[in-house]
Amino acid sequence: MAVSLLTALLALGLLHFVPQLAHWRGAGGLRRWVAQLGDTSGAARLALTLIVPLIACLLVQWVLDLLPLGGLLRLAFAWVVLLYCMGPRAFEADLETILRAPDGPSREAAAQSLSDDGDPVAWNAPALGEAVVYAALRRRFGVLLWFFLLGPTGALLYHLAQTLGRDRSLPLDTDARAAAFSLANVLDWLPAQLLVFTLALVGHWDAVLGAWRRWHNQAAPASWYREGPGFLGAAARADILIDIVGGEGYAEDRSDPIAELLRLRGALLRALLAWLSVVALIVLAGWLG
Repeated sequence: MAVSLLTALLALGLLHFVPQLAHWRGAGGLRRWVAQLGDTSGAARLALTLIVPLIACLLVQWVLDLLPLGGLLRLAFAWVVLLYCMGPRAFEADLETILRAPDGPSREAAAQSLSDDGDPVAWNAPALGEAVVYAALRRRFGVLLWFFLLGPTGALLYHLAQTLGRDRSLPLDTDARAAAFSLANVLDWLPAQLLVFTLALVGHWDAVLGAWRRWHNQAAPASWYREGPGFLGAAARADILIDIVGGEGYAEDRSDPIAELLRLRGALLRALLAWLSVVALIVLAGWLG
Protein backbone atom coordinates (compact mmCIF):
# COMPACT_ATOMS: atom_id res chain seq x y z
CA MET A 1 0.00 0.00 0.00
CA ALA A 2 2.89 2.36 0.73
CA VAL A 3 4.28 1.81 -2.77
CA SER A 4 0.82 2.38 -4.26
CA LEU A 5 0.49 5.65 -2.33
CA LEU A 6 3.91 6.82 -3.51
CA THR A 7 3.05 5.90 -7.10
CA ALA A 8 -0.25 7.79 -6.92
CA LEU A 9 1.41 10.88 -5.46
CA LEU A 10 4.06 10.85 -8.19
CA ALA A 11 1.45 10.45 -10.92
CA LEU A 12 -0.84 13.17 -9.54
CA GLY A 13 2.07 15.55 -9.01
CA LEU A 14 3.42 15.11 -12.51
CA LEU A 15 -0.03 15.51 -14.06
CA HIS A 16 -0.47 18.74 -12.11
CA PHE A 17 2.76 20.24 -13.39
CA VAL A 18 2.89 18.51 -16.79
CA PRO A 19 -0.72 17.80 -17.84
CA GLN A 20 0.51 16.91 -21.34
CA LEU A 21 1.53 13.52 -19.89
CA ALA A 22 -2.13 12.51 -20.00
CA HIS A 23 -2.09 13.07 -23.77
CA TRP A 24 0.83 10.74 -24.54
CA ARG A 25 -1.45 8.12 -26.01
CA GLY A 26 -4.90 7.80 -27.50
CA ALA A 27 -7.34 4.93 -27.97
CA GLY A 28 -5.74 3.85 -31.26
CA GLY A 29 -4.20 0.69 -29.84
CA LEU A 30 -7.42 -0.34 -28.11
CA ARG A 31 -9.41 0.47 -31.24
CA ARG A 32 -7.19 -1.83 -33.35
CA TRP A 33 -7.39 -4.59 -30.75
CA VAL A 34 -11.19 -4.38 -30.65
CA ALA A 35 -11.34 -4.49 -34.45
CA GLN A 36 -9.20 -7.65 -34.54
CA LEU A 37 -11.82 -9.42 -32.42
CA GLY A 38 -14.59 -8.71 -34.92
CA ASP A 39 -15.30 -12.43 -35.39
CA THR A 40 -16.63 -12.62 -31.83
CA SER A 41 -19.55 -10.78 -30.26
CA GLY A 42 -21.34 -10.09 -27.01
CA ALA A 43 -19.88 -10.88 -23.62
CA ALA A 44 -17.27 -13.22 -25.16
CA ARG A 45 -15.86 -10.33 -27.18
CA LEU A 46 -15.72 -8.13 -24.10
CA ALA A 47 -14.00 -10.87 -22.10
CA LEU A 48 -11.34 -11.40 -24.78
CA THR A 49 -10.80 -7.67 -25.12
CA LEU A 50 -10.12 -7.35 -21.40
CA ILE A 51 -8.36 -10.61 -20.55
CA VAL A 52 -5.38 -10.24 -22.87
CA PRO A 53 -4.19 -6.79 -21.65
CA LEU A 54 -4.91 -7.70 -18.03
CA ILE A 55 -2.90 -10.92 -18.24
CA ALA A 56 -0.12 -9.02 -19.99
CA CYS A 57 -0.11 -6.49 -17.12
CA LEU A 58 0.17 -9.29 -14.54
CA LEU A 59 2.95 -11.00 -16.50
CA VAL A 60 4.98 -7.80 -16.72
CA GLN A 61 4.74 -7.34 -12.97
CA TRP A 62 5.79 -10.95 -12.39
CA VAL A 63 8.79 -10.63 -14.71
CA LEU A 64 9.86 -7.35 -13.11
CA ASP A 65 9.88 -9.00 -9.69
CA LEU A 66 12.45 -11.48 -10.99
CA LEU A 67 14.87 -8.82 -12.20
CA PRO A 68 17.50 -6.90 -10.21
CA LEU A 69 15.99 -3.72 -8.78
CA GLY A 70 12.62 -5.38 -9.38
CA GLY A 71 10.88 -3.25 -6.76
CA LEU A 72 11.98 -0.03 -8.42
CA LEU A 73 11.08 -1.32 -11.88
CA ARG A 74 7.66 -2.43 -10.64
CA LEU A 75 7.05 1.03 -9.17
CA ALA A 76 7.98 2.61 -12.51
CA PHE A 77 5.66 0.22 -14.35
CA ALA A 78 2.79 0.97 -11.97
CA TRP A 79 3.41 4.69 -12.47
CA VAL A 80 3.21 4.32 -16.27
CA VAL A 81 0.00 2.28 -16.04
CA LEU A 82 -1.55 4.83 -13.69
CA LEU A 83 -0.72 7.70 -16.02
CA TYR A 84 -2.22 5.71 -18.89
CA CYS A 85 -5.44 5.10 -16.96
CA MET A 86 -5.80 8.77 -15.97
CA GLY A 87 -5.86 9.85 -19.63
CA PRO A 88 -6.43 10.42 -22.44
CA ARG A 89 -7.03 13.98 -21.23
CA ALA A 90 -5.89 15.56 -17.99
CA PHE A 91 -8.89 16.31 -15.78
CA GLU A 92 -7.42 19.47 -14.25
CA ALA A 93 -6.24 20.70 -17.65
CA ASP A 94 -9.78 20.41 -19.01
CA LEU A 95 -11.05 22.52 -16.11
CA GLU A 96 -8.33 25.13 -16.73
CA THR A 97 -9.28 25.29 -20.41
CA ILE A 98 -12.86 26.12 -19.44
CA LEU A 99 -11.78 28.75 -16.92
CA ARG A 100 -9.38 30.44 -19.33
CA ALA A 101 -11.74 30.54 -22.31
CA PRO A 102 -12.30 34.14 -23.41
CA ASP A 103 -16.09 34.08 -23.83
CA GLY A 104 -19.25 32.11 -23.19
CA PRO A 105 -19.33 30.10 -26.44
CA SER A 106 -15.67 29.14 -26.00
CA ARG A 107 -16.31 28.02 -22.43
CA GLU A 108 -19.31 25.95 -23.48
CA ALA A 109 -17.28 24.34 -26.27
CA ALA A 110 -14.45 23.57 -23.84
CA ALA A 111 -16.91 22.02 -21.37
CA GLN A 112 -17.76 19.29 -23.90
CA SER A 113 -14.38 17.68 -23.21
CA LEU A 114 -15.72 16.64 -19.80
CA SER A 115 -18.19 14.24 -21.41
CA ASP A 116 -16.88 10.69 -21.72
CA ASP A 117 -19.91 9.32 -23.55
CA GLY A 118 -20.39 12.09 -26.11
CA ASP A 119 -23.54 13.53 -24.52
CA PRO A 120 -23.61 17.35 -24.69
CA VAL A 121 -22.87 19.35 -21.55
CA ALA A 122 -25.33 22.23 -21.06
CA TRP A 123 -23.87 25.58 -20.01
CA ASN A 124 -25.48 26.03 -16.60
CA ALA A 125 -24.12 25.48 -13.12
CA PRO A 126 -25.96 22.21 -12.22
CA ALA A 127 -25.28 20.49 -15.56
CA LEU A 128 -21.66 21.60 -15.60
CA GLY A 129 -21.16 20.46 -12.01
CA GLU A 130 -22.62 17.05 -12.80
CA ALA A 131 -20.28 16.64 -15.79
CA VAL A 132 -17.32 17.68 -13.63
CA VAL A 133 -17.97 15.08 -10.91
CA TYR A 134 -18.44 12.28 -13.44
CA ALA A 135 -15.18 13.26 -15.15
CA ALA A 136 -13.47 13.36 -11.75
CA LEU A 137 -14.87 9.92 -10.93
CA ARG A 138 -13.68 8.28 -14.14
CA ARG A 139 -10.35 10.03 -14.56
CA ARG A 140 -9.25 10.24 -10.94
CA PHE A 141 -11.24 8.72 -8.10
CA GLY A 142 -12.34 5.49 -9.77
CA VAL A 143 -8.88 4.85 -11.18
CA LEU A 144 -7.23 5.53 -7.81
CA LEU A 145 -9.63 3.36 -5.82
CA TRP A 146 -9.14 0.29 -8.02
CA PHE A 147 -5.40 0.99 -8.15
CA PHE A 148 -5.22 0.98 -4.35
CA LEU A 149 -7.35 -2.16 -4.12
CA LEU A 150 -5.93 -4.26 -6.98
CA GLY A 151 -2.78 -2.49 -8.13
CA PRO A 152 -2.03 -1.60 -11.77
CA THR A 153 -4.26 -4.43 -13.01
CA GLY A 154 -7.24 -2.99 -11.15
CA ALA A 155 -6.65 0.49 -12.55
CA LEU A 156 -6.29 -0.94 -16.06
CA LEU A 157 -9.47 -2.99 -15.72
CA TYR A 158 -11.41 0.08 -14.58
CA HIS A 159 -10.05 2.29 -17.35
CA LEU A 160 -10.62 -0.25 -20.13
CA ALA A 161 -14.16 -0.99 -18.92
CA GLN A 162 -15.01 2.72 -18.89
CA THR A 163 -13.57 3.25 -22.36
CA LEU A 164 -15.28 0.20 -23.86
CA GLY A 165 -18.59 0.99 -22.18
CA ARG A 166 -18.76 4.71 -22.89
CA ASP A 167 -16.76 5.47 -26.05
CA ARG A 168 -19.38 5.06 -28.75
CA SER A 169 -16.82 5.39 -31.53
CA LEU A 170 -15.25 2.00 -30.74
CA PRO A 171 -16.24 -0.75 -33.23
CA LEU A 172 -18.20 -2.92 -30.80
CA ASP A 173 -21.36 -4.88 -31.56
CA THR A 174 -24.50 -4.01 -29.63
CA ASP A 175 -24.32 -6.91 -27.18
CA ALA A 176 -20.63 -6.35 -26.40
CA ARG A 177 -21.23 -2.65 -25.88
CA ALA A 178 -24.13 -3.38 -23.52
CA ALA A 179 -21.98 -5.84 -21.54
CA ALA A 180 -19.14 -3.29 -21.36
CA PHE A 181 -21.56 -0.59 -20.21
CA SER A 182 -22.87 -2.83 -17.43
CA LEU A 183 -19.34 -3.71 -16.32
CA ALA A 184 -18.38 -0.03 -16.30
CA ASN A 185 -21.38 0.74 -14.10
CA VAL A 186 -20.49 -2.10 -11.70
CA LEU A 187 -16.93 -0.80 -11.34
CA ASP A 188 -18.27 2.75 -10.88
CA TRP A 189 -20.57 1.85 -8.00
CA LEU A 190 -18.08 1.68 -5.12
CA PRO A 191 -15.97 4.77 -5.98
CA ALA A 192 -19.13 6.74 -6.77
CA GLN A 193 -20.64 5.89 -3.38
CA LEU A 194 -17.44 6.89 -1.59
CA LEU A 195 -17.19 10.09 -3.62
CA VAL A 196 -20.75 11.08 -2.63
CA PHE A 197 -19.92 10.76 1.08
CA THR A 198 -16.63 12.59 0.61
CA LEU A 199 -18.38 15.45 -1.19
CA ALA A 200 -20.89 15.57 1.66
CA LEU A 201 -18.03 15.92 4.14
CA VAL A 202 -16.31 18.73 2.22
CA GLY A 203 -19.49 20.39 0.92
CA HIS A 204 -23.15 20.64 1.95
CA TRP A 205 -23.81 17.55 4.05
CA ASP A 206 -27.60 17.68 4.28
CA ALA A 207 -28.17 18.58 0.62
CA VAL A 208 -25.80 15.94 -0.75
CA LEU A 209 -26.99 13.07 1.44
CA GLY A 210 -30.62 14.15 1.01
CA ALA A 211 -30.28 13.92 -2.78
CA TRP A 212 -28.50 10.57 -2.43
CA ARG A 213 -31.33 9.17 -0.29
CA ARG A 214 -34.06 10.51 -2.62
CA TRP A 215 -32.36 8.97 -5.64
CA HIS A 216 -32.18 5.55 -3.99
CA ASN A 217 -35.78 5.79 -2.76
CA GLN A 218 -37.13 6.75 -6.19
CA ALA A 219 -34.89 4.74 -8.50
CA ALA A 220 -35.87 1.32 -9.76
CA PRO A 221 -33.98 -1.63 -8.24
CA ALA A 222 -30.53 -2.06 -9.80
CA SER A 223 -31.03 1.00 -12.01
CA TRP A 224 -27.43 2.00 -11.24
CA TYR A 225 -26.38 -1.24 -12.95
CA ARG A 226 -28.36 -0.51 -16.12
CA GLU A 227 -28.04 3.27 -16.30
CA GLY A 228 -25.00 4.24 -14.23
CA PRO A 229 -24.46 5.82 -10.80
CA GLY A 230 -27.11 8.51 -11.13
CA PHE A 231 -26.97 9.12 -7.39
CA LEU A 232 -23.60 10.86 -7.87
CA GLY A 233 -25.00 13.28 -10.43
CA ALA A 234 -28.04 13.95 -8.23
CA ALA A 235 -25.76 14.67 -5.27
CA ALA A 236 -23.59 17.05 -7.31
CA ARG A 237 -26.63 18.96 -8.58
CA ALA A 238 -28.04 19.24 -5.06
CA ASP A 239 -24.72 20.50 -3.75
CA ILE A 240 -24.65 23.24 -6.40
CA LEU A 241 -28.31 24.22 -6.12
CA ILE A 242 -28.16 24.59 -2.33
CA ASP A 243 -25.05 26.74 -2.77
CA ILE A 244 -26.91 29.01 -5.19
CA VAL A 245 -30.00 29.28 -2.98
CA GLY A 246 -27.81 29.99 0.04
CA GLY A 247 -26.12 32.90 -1.65
CA GLU A 248 -27.63 35.44 0.80
CA GLY A 249 -28.61 37.95 -1.81
CA TYR A 250 -25.92 36.96 -4.28
CA ALA A 251 -27.85 34.21 -6.02
CA GLU A 252 -27.33 35.76 -9.45
CA ASP A 253 -23.54 35.76 -9.09
CA ARG A 254 -23.34 32.37 -7.39
CA SER A 255 -25.38 30.73 -10.14
CA ASP A 256 -22.63 31.63 -12.60
CA PRO A 257 -21.20 28.33 -13.96
CA ILE A 258 -17.63 29.62 -13.64
CA ALA A 259 -18.07 30.52 -9.98
CA GLU A 260 -19.56 27.12 -9.21
CA LEU A 261 -16.84 25.41 -11.22
CA LEU A 262 -14.18 27.09 -9.10
CA ARG A 263 -15.96 26.06 -5.89
CA LEU A 264 -16.46 22.49 -7.08
CA ARG A 265 -12.84 22.22 -8.18
CA GLY A 266 -11.81 23.16 -4.64
CA ALA A 267 -14.24 20.63 -3.16
CA LEU A 268 -12.89 17.85 -5.38
CA LEU A 269 -9.33 18.76 -4.43
CA ARG A 270 -10.26 18.48 -0.75
CA ALA A 271 -11.98 15.17 -1.50
CA LEU A 272 -8.84 13.87 -3.19
CA LEU A 273 -6.72 14.94 -0.23
CA ALA A 274 -9.17 13.17 2.08
CA TRP A 275 -8.84 9.91 0.11
CA LEU A 276 -5.05 10.13 0.07
CA SER A 277 -5.03 10.92 3.80
CA VAL A 278 -7.06 7.79 4.55
CA VAL A 279 -4.62 5.68 2.53
CA ALA A 280 -1.70 7.35 4.33
CA LEU A 281 -3.29 6.51 7.70
CA ILE A 282 -3.70 2.88 6.63
CA VAL A 283 -0.02 2.78 5.64
CA LEU A 284 1.00 4.38 8.94
CA ALA A 285 -1.13 1.96 10.92
CA GLY A 286 0.55 -0.94 9.12
CA TRP A 287 3.97 0.38 10.00
CA LEU A 288 3.07 0.96 13.66
CA GLY A 289 1.30 -2.37 13.92
